[in-house]
Amino acid sequence: MTFACADFERGMVSRRSLLKVGALGLTGMSLPRAVLGAEKKSGLKARAQSVIFLHQWGGPSHVDTFDMKPQAPEAIRGEFKPIASKIPGIRCCDRLPRVAKVLDRFAQVRSLQHDMKNHNSAGYYSLSGYAPSVDDQRLRDSRELFPAYGSVVDYLAPAKAAMPTFVAFPHVIRDGSITPGQQASFLGKSYDPLLITQDPNSADFQLPELNLPANLSLDRLENRRRLLHLIDEQSSLLEYSARARGVDATYQKALTMLTSPKMKKAFDLAEEPAQVRERYGRTTYGQSCLLARRLVEAGARFINVYFAAQIGGRKNSGGWDTHGFDNNPMYPILKEYLLPITDQTLPTLIEDLESRGLLDSTLVVWVGEFGRSPKINKMAGRDHWPQCYTALLAGAGIKAGAIYGASDKIGAYPAADAVRPDDLAATMYYLLGINPHTEVADALNRPLPISRGNPIMGIVS
Repeated sequence: MTFACADFERGMVSRRSLLKVGALGLTGMSLPRAVLGAEKKSGLKARAQSVIFLHQWGGPSHVDTFDMKPQAPEAIRGEFKPIASKIPGIRCCDRLPRVAKVLDRFAQVRSLQHDMKNHNSAGYYSLSGYAPSVDDQRLRDSRELFPAYGSVVDYLAPAKAAMPTFVAFPHVIRDGSITPGQQASFLGKSYDPLLITQDPNSADFQLPELNLPANLSLDRLENRRRLLHLIDEQSSLLEYSARARGVDATYQKALTMLTSPKMKKAFDLAEEPAQVRERYGRTTYGQSCLLARRLVEAGARFINVYFAAQIGGRKNSGGWDTHGFDNNPMYPILKEYLLPITDQTLPTLIEDLESRGLLDSTLVVWVGEFGRSPKINKMAGRDHWPQCYTALLAGAGIKAGAIYGASDKIGAYPAADAVRPDDLAATMYYLLGINPHTEVADALNRPLPISRGNPIMGIVS
């Protein structure tokens, strides 16, 4: 949910409108039940207090980064050379020298696989842990689809008062249409993320939604709340629709955040020393990762940082879909833009969390929606490849330096211990202390587990 002050004046569903739709409650429209078949408190020990989910939209090439195949034919191994990392015997791309020095903090999962070859369907799977029923680029968000990870966490294990549980920035990702999996879906609007689309790297970065207009006081807002409650109490026929309840909860959250100095402080990047900001990189992605660290400090629980809004594109913009854009070969885009940003920002985030004593309680996940084909398409570079790709995990509860799974000799298919995004989802929930098989009710009141996978225990410490 984006909390804009205009929403306070214009965005609320009017009580007159609600009275008109109140009878919907008599026809069975209601909020989904809370939790089915499991207690909210799972009894699991929470290793992680927060998750920073670094989503590499477009799909990074595993063969050109962390699962290189130097002995393969040139049409597979590509231009880059492997270099030694801090893990004995483990190498990574020579364009990632700083990452190589912190790779011992990460566990690598080299055997992720699924069947979705289109960005929107693969992106939804990557952001929710649920496979869509069809692999279709036309997949659109709907209440039939599963919620985002952060929405599930907000529903089952929310942050303390005055801090949002789930924050997403600095983009709404899309491939043509908006990619599903970024919202709360059937859980309701009140579990949508706090969405920030301003550029944290801009000189005037601020959050106007956390500042009141000059003519709108907190007293006035509170008076409006009292009036709305009075109308509610006197309207025995009023039955909120699920959407209306979500808007009302959004309003209350916004009011709470408006009065929270801790919240405002978390978003004030100007407090950071210039040298810290430079270390992260004066890019949208670099400053977004710095903002993520500040939100962890403030108590947010699940933070989605999207590398780019679009799947790919020109030099110095776009995501990891490096094939066929403006006839640009993939390697210049990798060498001049994608890998340098990664090599600056990812190690800095890990080192900064570690130096502040936050890495032991923060899980960092670096993953895209799929990998890239082992064989290079001469006309367009590496194509979409969900059959085998790599994820990196570091921090709370992770066995540093672990390598889980293996690809075959050209990086085409898992050769050992294949896992799916369902299992990655289960691992995150498990480390947050949430039973990954907890059930919630969907839009039709059917029980669904929050994950159909199992934690990847080979990377858990």
